[in-house]
Amino acid sequence: MSEERWLSHSAHWGAFSAAWQGEALTVRPHPQDPDPNPLIENFPAALRHRARVRQPMVRRGWLERGPGPDERRGCDDFVAMPWPEVLDRVAAELRRVQQAHGAQALFGGSYGWSSAGRFHHAQSQVHRFLNTALGGYVRSVYSYSAGASAAILPHILGSLEDVARRNVTWEQIVEHSEVVLAFGGMALRNMRVASGGISRHIERESMRQAAERGCRFINISPLRPDLPEEARAEWWAPQPGTDTALMLGLVHTLVAEGLHDRAFLRDFCDGWPVFEDYLMGRADGQPKTAAWAAALCGLDAGRIAALARSLPGKRVLVVVAHALQRAEHGEQPVWMGAVLAAVLGQIGLPGGGYAYALGTMAHYGKRANAVAGAALPQGTNGVDAFIPVARIADMLLHPGESFDYDGQRLAYPHIRLVYWAGGNPLHHHQDINRLREALWRLDTLVVHESAWTATARHADIVLPCTMTLEREDIGAAPTDPLMVAMHRIAEPVGEARDDYEIFADLAERLGRRAAFTEGRTAREWLVHLYEMTRAALQARGDEAPDFETFWARGELLLPQHPDDGGMLRAFREDPAGHPLPTPSGRVQISSPVIAGFGYADCPGHPAWLARADVPDARHPLFLVANQPATRLHSQLDFGGHSQSAKHRGREVCRLHPADARSRGIADGDIVRLFNHRGACLAAARVTEEVMAGVVQLPTGAWYDPEDPAARSPMCVHGNPNMLTRDVGTSSLGQGCSGQLTAVQVERWAGELPPIRAYDPPVPV
Repeated sequence: MSEERWLSHSAHWGAFSAAWQGEALTVRPHPQDPDPNPLIENFPAALRHRARVRQPMVRRGWLERGPGPDERRGCDDFVAMPWPEVLDRVAAELRRVQQAHGAQALFGGSYGWSSAGRFHHAQSQVHRFLNTALGGYVRSVYSYSAGASAAILPHILGSLEDVARRNVTWEQIVEHSEVVLAFGGMALRNMRVASGGISRHIERESMRQAAERGCRFINISPLRPDLPEEARAEWWAPQPGTDTALMLGLVHTLVAEGLHDRAFLRDFCDGWPVFEDYLMGRADGQPKTAAWAAALCGLDAGRIAALARSLPGKRVLVVVAHALQRAEHGEQPVWMGAVLAAVLGQIGLPGGGYAYALGTMAHYGKRANAVAGAALPQGTNGVDAFIPVARIADMLLHPGESFDYDGQRLAYPHIRLVYWAGGNPLHHHQDINRLREALWRLDTLVVHESAWTATARHADIVLPCTMTLEREDIGAAPTDPLMVAMHRIAEPVGEARDDYEIFADLAERLGRRAAFTEGRTAREWLVHLYEMTRAALQARGDEAPDFETFWARGELLLPQHPDDGGMLRAFREDPAGHPLPTPSGRVQISSPVIAGFGYADCPGHPAWLARADVPDARHPLFLVANQPATRLHSQLDFGGHSQSAKHRGREVCRLHPADARSRGIADGDIVRLFNHRGACLAAARVTEEVMAGVVQLPTGAWYDPEDPAARSPMCVHGNPNMLTRDVGTSSLGQGCSGQLTAVQVERWAGELPPIRAYDPPVPV
């Protein structure tokens, strides 16, 4: 294989190059990546896998009976159809819904992770199409990963972007941090991915260097591997969902013993007296002592108090993982983490303070680029209606009903048509049986897909789209200095087409092609978008090669801003000149605004709120449904790296030896996880890396119902969202609460059902 055949590309899990050797595709990471992500090894087997969608398909029931609610979605036959005819039908249905019900009856679904490319970014493509061709759509806000935190952070500190992305860096941790309190851990599997791509994975080495210098990492999680071995972390395993109580116990000890930073609370914070009354028990009669916290967390009270006393006088960084706010009352640990950092007086210091979600994505903890990368303009949305992203099933099941959200009283729109491109909601949404019922209520579900995901199987019209290796694009992330020329590595499978080509032809049928394309081909768009970056480089006096030079070279190094600590550092150094974007301009220890909303499930200061979804006699174990290590969400679950981690074709769940022993479960057994919402099969791994009372099953195994026609089928493959609860985190954020639920586990003694998740439907 000659060097000339290697072509540059990029994905959410890293920059890489690829080449063909006969019929075999080979991938290799970027040579400057110190800790390459093995997820790129999912590509070779996935590219031509049988699960790929190779031709346009239309559900038989939709063809025979026309648009309308239908419980056969998910178990119906499909009919193959040529592109011109299927595009005519899609355009006609879009026109019908728009004319009969208005653009507010269209929902533009996408989750944006389908490609690291900035032009073939599915979310941007579908939104641009609906805006320019149909006048708009009902949108969703925030994400499943950060629904609660994105809503609460602007009330207490500032935007999620400022607090998570432009704040404490790994460079600062290596040089300055003395203690890192990692609530929810800082798992490498999460730090390996970034929207827009990443060229250098530095987290493992940064933690090694910091630990070697003497930094004390504390992994506060039910899972020992939530910090890598290089961090030399202490493992604290409180009961899942009790992190807020633990933080309260730490703060109470600091305040009761006069170890808190009174000057910082006075000069940089607002609302301390209200919170202090709650903390010390003056407001409710219950002081939040270390002993009180210990009883809730299952930890030793002396250990909690000793940790609190060890913190003052040190450079302490408080980190709260996305995982903690993906649960009931998820806003509370996010808020309480900021309060803990404020009580210690650390906010804004190099390597100290509060770094929400550091370690959650490869974007975080890096310097920001001084020149922006490419971004496809999406046009103007003429529809005001929106939903928090995790409330899609509620919207479809309860049109017209009102709901609370961040101080507003909103109503769910009546959606007739969902257009989905670049996502798989039947992976990432909770309570799959409930979501299936919600999808049955639609008139029409149109999906662009590169593979036969569960969402595609529940669609009425499935349009085959290319995957990233089959198209050209530009990879650019806001905190990675490498802009990557994403060359086409392979020709499209079957009749697959780029999303842009599909939308351009649909726009033509709707009389809006010029508005959508602006007269440009896909390549001309790349040149146009690159030119914006080149002009910015020229204005700075930096190297600014033309597009053809960049494309031939394969990459371009972008300048970055200094490591200045962002908004929080500027606030600490000059609170009057750089106030925070909060009502007081300070850190909101308590919030009169939130208190004014009157939400019982999110009061005006951080608080311990008991959860409803906890283990009981019937379902005595916590299920932790976290992110997988061998793929990004459900992407390329059929890829080689993902498949190599399964056992007997099933996803692997992990449980403690004591829990396994009491149930007669041995390592490698197939087990059934169940609760009153559903059930799934998985393969058991018995390990002390999971605390007793907890079973861990990652998300992302493709939904594979034993009987697709049943109303509540068992997933035979291991999708934990058969079990998770579909409720909002609170009335404030309405985020996803799918991280924790209660289950029972038993050894499966019956005949093993076959895995059919990757078998495409046979056209009729």
